[in-house]
Amino acid sequence: MFDVALVLAGAAVASQIRFDYLAQSGFYWALVMFAAAFALAIFPAFGVYESWRGRSKLALAGQVSLAWLIVQGSALVLMYSLHRSDFVSRLWFSYWTAVTGGLLISYRLITHAVLARARGAGMNLHQVAIVGSGSQCDAIIRRIESAPTTGFRAAAVYNTSPQKSPVTSTGVPVFDTVDALADYIRTNDVHELWLMLSLAEEPLICSLVGEFRDDLVNIRFMPDVRSLALFEGSGVIDLLGVPAINLVASPLSANSMLKKEIFDRLFAAAALICLAPLLVAIAIAVKLSSRGPVFFRQKRKGADGRVFTIYKFRSMRLHTEEKGTVRQATRNDPRVTKVGAFLRRTSLDELPQFFNVLRGDMSVVGPRPHALEHDDLYQKVVAGYIHRYRIKPGITGWAQINGFRGETDRIEKMERRVEHDLYYLGHWSFALDMRIIGATIVAGLVHRNAY
Repeated sequence: MFDVALVLAGAAVASQIRFDYLAQSGFYWALVMFAAAFALAIFPAFGVYESWRGRSKLALAGQVSLAWLIVQGSALVLMYSLHRSDFVSRLWFSYWTAVTGGLLISYRLITHAVLARARGAGMNLHQVAIVGSGSQCDAIIRRIESAPTTGFRAAAVYNTSPQKSPVTSTGVPVFDTVDALADYIRTNDVHELWLMLSLAEEPLICSLVGEFRDDLVNIRFMPDVRSLALFEGSGVIDLLGVPAINLVASPLSANSMLKKEIFDRLFAAAALICLAPLLVAIAIAVKLSSRGPVFFRQKRKGADGRVFTIYKFRSMRLHTEEKGTVRQATRNDPRVTKVGAFLRRTSLDELPQFFNVLRGDMSVVGPRPHALEHDDLYQKVVAGYIHRYRIKPGITGWAQINGFRGETDRIEKMERRVEHDLYYLGHWSFALDMRIIGATIVAGLVHRNAY
C-alpha cells in the first residue's frame, strides 16, 4: 500500500508544480486512483514485490521503471478511450509520471541501501550450511563473501568428496557426517541448507530432507547440471505445475520475454518517430546514389528458426549472385556505393530494422541474424550456432559491441561471435540490454570492421 501513497504523492507534487495548488477535478483523481490500482495489479508480474535479498539495485530500478511506464501507458490509453485527453494537462501528466517514478525507485533504493548496510554490519543475516563437493562449496562461499549485502553468511560445510576435493575456504567448519552437520545446524540457529548436489546423489538428498523434516530450516536444492546444461545457470520453470530444469532451451522465462517484447515495441515506435526525418533523408540519398530500390530485402531466420524478411537501406549497386550463395561484403567492395559505404560504416543502413522490431520479427538487442545460406554453412561447423535462434535476433548485440561484426572470412571469427551470442543468452537481463544499447549509441555506430 505504500506504493499507492507514493502514486498519490507524485500526483499531488505534480499538481503543485503545474498549477500551484493541489485541488483538481474529479477526473484527475479518478485517473490517479486507476493508476494506483493498476500498479498494484501489474507490479507483481514484473517481480517488483519479490524479495530484494541478493538482487542488484540496477535491475530493481529497471523493473520498477518498466512496470510504472506500462501503468502510465495504460492510463493514457484509458484517457483517450474515454475521450478525456483534453481534460488532463499533458504537462501535469508528464510531471506526475516523472515524480512518481522517481519516488518509487528512490524508496526502494534507499530501503535497499539501509538493509545492505545492516547486513554488512552483521544484522538481518541468514546463516547458511552448504552440502557438496569441496570445489562446489568453495565456489558458493566465494559468492557469499563477495556479496555481503545480500544477507547470507556461510556457517557450515558438509564435504561429500573430502579425498578428491577438499574444502580450501578457511573460517567455516567442515563436517564429514550428516549427524554432525545436523547437530551444528540445530545448536547454532542456521536458517538455510543449500544442497549443491548432482542428480545421482538422490539418497543423500532424501536423507538430508528427512533429517530436517521437523525443523524450521529452509532447504534449497541447487542441482549440479553443469555437464548437461547448454547455458550457465539454467533456471527452473513451471510446466503444468511441475518444476523443470532447462537443460537445452531458451534461458529466458516467459515473464522475461514479455518484458523484452513490451520494451522492444515501445523503443522501436519511439525510435521511428524520432528518426523519421533522418530516415527520409537517407531514403532520398540512397535513391539518388544508384539505380534500384531504397530498401534491401532478404530472408533471415528469427526465433525458433522462423523465416522472415529483414529490411535495410540498400548500400550496394544492383547485381546478381549465383543461386544458393551469398557473397559477404569485403573491404573496398566495388558493389558498395559511396552513400552505401557511409551507411555501412555508421550502421545507419540497419535503421529500417526498427520496422522488423515493431512487426515482432526482431528485438532491439539480440544475436544478429545471418543470411540463410550462411546459417546452413555455419551450423554444421560451429558448435552451438543454431542455439542463437532460441530468442529473436537483434539490431545490435553483445558480440557487435565487443568488436565481432562485419565480414567473417575465417571460421574463428564466427566461433567468437557465437560465443558472445550464447553468453548474452545465458546472462540476459534488462540492465544488460540497456548497457548494449548505450554502448551501441555511444561507441558502436562506427567500427573498423563495418564496410
